[in-house]
Amino acid sequence: MTAELGLGAQSLVELALERIRGDILRGAIAPGERLVEEQLTRRFGISRAPVREALRLLGQQGLVEHLPRRGVRVAELSATDMAELFGLRDALERYAVETALAAPPDPERLAVLERATERIERAAAQDASLDRADAHREFHVALVALAGHRHLLRVYEPVIMQLQLYMAANMRREAEQRSPAEGAHRHRHLFEAVASGDAATVLAALAGHGAQTYLAPELSPGLDGA
Repeated sequence: MTAELGLGAQSLVELALERIRGDILRGAIAPGERLVEEQLTRRFGISRAPVREALRLLGQQGLVEHLPRRGVRVAELSATDMAELFGLRDALERYAVETALAAPPDPERLAVLERATERIERAAAQDASLDRADAHREFHVALVALAGHRHLLRVYEPVIMQLQLYMAANMRREAEQRSPAEGAHRHRHLFEAVASGDAATVLAALAGHGAQTYLAPELSPGLDGA
């Protein structure tokens, strides 16, 4: 097939993975929607093997689900699952901040958080929704990593992976209704609070962070059967 000419197997997997992942995080493919290998192979002009491997990797990333005898679909959380996971995310981040700021923040870890903040700002300026979603997840992982707590990070990362689709949706909808710069400013404010070393200021910024503001449809109890 055309796309396979001159491309190695690994490049084809990366091609399929990035295109499917981009469609999911941009909202072009909705949670719960089926992903049919045959349709994807026709769309990308490649064979089934790299598409199948890309779907496997997306499963590891928490973006798709492999259902016995039912194929593959975009991951979908019930309203209860979302509420529990966002609550857990908030609790872990608060604990990370309290642990990290018991002493002056580590300069190297703080620099990683600042780079993620700058990436969010660049993506907002360019209106690049996919890069903004990646930078947003990177920012929150870096925030928790400030604690220097390996086991905390190990618990936190699967939570953020499961929520990344909905975090991206929240940011995308905010950017549709308000300037993307507002979301970037909110993260800059949170970074500056962390850099100040004042845990109370950071916790207040986290409380007003708006992680679920634009997710009212998904958080409706009527979706618990999903």
